[in-house]
Amino acid sequence: MKAKYLLPILLLGIVASAQATGQQYIGAGLAMGLAGLGAGIGVGVAGAAAISALVERPQERVWYLIFVALAEAIAIYGLLISFILASK
Repeated sequence: MKAKYLLPILLLGIVASAQATGQQYIGAGLAMGLAGLGAGIGVGVAGAAAISALVERPQERVWYLIFVALAEAIAIYGLLISFILASK
């Protein structure tokens, strides 16, 4: 198994064990934190690429905003999962 897959598998195991043992708040915090981190990285990369592409083709600006919004949706999914985990 490659080393880059070890951290996500480990984090998923922590979230699953936190849910099973009643420590759902740890799982909710991990879900929100990691989703926020992923969304931040995604928005940073997509935003930088959108600004560079906007210089070349400004008529396509709606598509650039859609790609940035897709990256922001990751944080919303993490927020929903954290609410589900915390409410159990």
